[in-house]
Amino acid sequence: MKHTHKLLLGTLLMLASFSTNAQQETQHSMYFFNPVLLNPAYAGSQEAIQVTATVRDQWTNLKGAPKTQVLSLHSPLKKENIGVGFTVLNDQLGITKNTGVYADLAYSIKVNKKNNRLAFGVKVGMDFFRQDFSSLRVNDNTDALYTEGFNYKKNLFNIGAGLYYYGKRHYIGISTPRLVKNKINLASDQQALQENHYYAFGGIVIKLNPAINMRPSFIVKYVNNAPLSIEGNLSFLFYDKIWIGAMYRHKAATGLNIMYNINQNLRIGYAYDYQLTSLQKFSQGSHEIMLSYDLRSKAKGFKSPRYF
Repeated sequence: MKHTHKLLLGTLLMLASFSTNAQQETQHSMYFFNPVLLNPAYAGSQEAIQVTATVRDQWTNLKGAPKTQVLSLHSPLKKENIGVGFTVLNDQLGITKNTGVYADLAYSIKVNKKNNRLAFGVKVGMDFFRQDFSSLRVNDNTDALYTEGFNYKKNLFNIGAGLYYYGKRHYIGISTPRLVKNKINLASDQQALQENHYYAFGGIVIKLNPAINMRPSFIVKYVNNAPLSIEGNLSFLFYDKIWIGAMYRHKAATGLNIMYNINQNLRIGYAYDYQLTSLQKFSQGSHEIMLSYDLRSKAKGFKSPRYF
């Protein structure tokens, strides 16, 4: 029994998304089309009710690899300087499942005659953390820990914050989605923490000619006890209809992404990541699909194509 208990605990520590030595937040390759996932200050910045769904299958064919589904909604209120948002995120890694439910509130101020704005945002919500030990394969299937099953559950309150500065063709932001370092007691002598993650990201849209716009962008991620993550992306918009881009995540992955504007309201996108680490030997890369819809009043119309 003791042997099985150690096996289960070891597997838990390896797979848990709240590991103390790895980045715990979910990975998103098309973050620039829905920054509200990372920064609450983005809420309401598009002058429309924006609904976005994202599905990510990371490290395909690797058993127990992360799988993430996200549904987010954000909108300005009647006063355009206030935005609200709501996000539901489901993330699974091995036997670990976490469902996050968060609300966003943003307040922006006009900083110049070009209507560039600086927004401040807060994110408040809960993480519903679950682990099912009974789904593990063990050496001794008669052990009570296996036959009776063992589930670990904990609900974790958290709060995040962010700043976001943007104009018609540029944006930059900093944020930390979770400020509370919640403790998770895995055993009497084992404990994990929700570490603070810090993000800085930005981009600019450059008009090359009447038919083509170019958007270089970047994101930097920092968390204690994990390598600094730096990612760059270069995308091109052709005839205000289709985005095609490539990304490089330093010493981790490279990939391609495409976003097609079906009409002024509806967009669908896909991203593929190719791992540059030893994980690529066991997987077929990562896949991400995004569907986004803008509900905008006819009175306001569309001032310009969606660049971010």
